[in-house]
Amino acid sequence: MKKLIIDILLGSLLVFSFTSLVLLIAGAPVLDAFKHIWLGAFASSIKISQVLSVWVPLTLCSCGLLFTFRANLWNIGIEGQVTMGAIGAMAVLRIPGIDPTLTLCLAFLTSMLCGGAWGLFAGLLKTRGGVHEIFGGLGLNFVSQGFILWLIFGPWKRPGIASMSGTELLNRKLWLASLPGWRVATAGIIITITILILTWLFLQKSRLGLKLKAIGQNPKAALLYAISPERYYLQSIFIAGSCAGIAGFIQTTGVYHRLIPSISSGYGYLALLLVMLSGYKIVLIPILAFFFASLNVGAIQLPIVLQLDSALAGVIQGCCVLCALFILGIRHDR
Repeated sequence: MKKLIIDILLGSLLVFSFTSLVLLIAGAPVLDAFKHIWLGAFASSIKISQVLSVWVPLTLCSCGLLFTFRANLWNIGIEGQVTMGAIGAMAVLRIPGIDPTLTLCLAFLTSMLCGGAWGLFAGLLKTRGGVHEIFGGLGLNFVSQGFILWLIFGPWKRPGIASMSGTELLNRKLWLASLPGWRVATAGIIITITILILTWLFLQKSRLGLKLKAIGQNPKAALLYAISPERYYLQSIFIAGSCAGIAGFIQTTGVYHRLIPSISSGYGYLALLLVMLSGYKIVLIPILAFFFASLNVGAIQLPIVLQLDSALAGVIQGCCVLCALFILGIRHDR
């Protein structure tokens, strides 16, 4: 615990110093920039709800990745799994004549299955085709992106027009409800907290978590105990894809209320770094996800208020990630 606290303090100091240097190079007033990032994330209940709307998919993707990392799998295809989950959900949401509550439940289950199946495809490429999961996952990310673009500009295009803004808005009855004045779906928060708890239980208190750990540390030794690495590789990546698919469902029904080309918003890739930074500890996942979500939302204020280049927000987030990886490297060398 003491080492963890030291790492967090050192990481915070590095993030503050490195970010300040970037802001100085950009000619931005450092203190004003930090103030506006803070205000952009926490100045009102609406801002906080926007932070939570980013926290939800980021946490869901991170929970899924904990399973694959436990088995020593690099599930780079998490982005595509979010996208396929959103597509699966949208396919159900477009069916007319069904009760809205039932439609949302079916869309939720379909998003899990589609995201899980897309992850399973990457797992099969590894176990049966000999394709490393990194390359298989990246390839499937491109396929899913091409698929969603084809749908938006083809079969699901808006009447009379095909636009990068996405498909038509869903009927309001198919939107996940939120509290008055908030911009985050209440069901999304409940689902995410439930997934967090279930992830902790499965990884820490179940045979599945123990066997995934055994395979991740030494797959050859696991075979001596009649534990099939292939089977658990597929199970872990299916679970990860299902979690990502749920994130796609919430992005579709609770955030954008339609299907857009960038439905995943890069949260899958960010979740990969977040999980590594956490040291693969689920206790730190919601905290770090909240930090990056706050930065993601708050940094949007910089080009608006201080007239800085809009790319600076991404640069600041990248600085935070680099500092985090530096701390992770130090921790690994100890």
